[in-house]
Amino acid sequence: MHCQDIVRLMHHYLDEEVTKEEEMQIRAHIATCQDCKRHFQELKRTIAFVQSLSHTKAPEGFTDRVMAALPKEKRKVSFFDRIKRHPLLVAASLFVMLMAGSMMSFWTEGQERFEFSAPQAQNIKVDEDRHMVIVPAGKTVEGDIVVRNGSIRIDGDVKGNVVAIDGEVYAASTAHISGEVEEIHEALEWVWYNLKKVFNSLISS
Repeated sequence: MHCQDIVRLMHHYLDEEVTKEEEMQIRAHIATCQDCKRHFQELKRTIAFVQSLSHTKAPEGFTDRVMAALPKEKRKVSFFDRIKRHPLLVAASLFVMLMAGSMMSFWTEGQERFEFSAPQAQNIKVDEDRHMVIVPAGKTVEGDIVVRNGSIRIDGDVKGNVVAIDGEVYAASTAHISGEVEEIHEALEWVWYNLKKVFNSLISS
């Protein structure tokens, strides 16, 4: 099947309008075609980003306060005046930059080490030789599973997100995952994943 046909199927897949056979065709193709795999991951990230924004709501009266705060007449404002007027914005920007820097450092430090975090350890199996975490058929894990430098095979149920950092996620036909499935292969994807986690926790708190 040509790449353009696979891309068309990807859109149907993300709209949950494909058969199992078409899903298998997509997975088989992206296993051998890096361009299509990259495109598929970008589509998934874009959808996840749009979905995360749908939960964001401006505070009550936000628009009125912004309009009231606008200057009545134009005047030249220096860079330092802007910093003085918006210390929280400056602090938030510095926080994001420092956090991104520390996450990039953590990415490079842990590039070889196989590690994972998952609740209910009794419901999972770990194959150290193959660097794989397995949720067996008939087992349920309540919470997120995150694996670094390894893969995740889901045969049972996961009531949470499944994230493979520098690895792959394999879901059997018996699997059921209630949260998001992410595969992170680049440092920028890793930074974006962590920033999204922080912002979502801030919004929900």
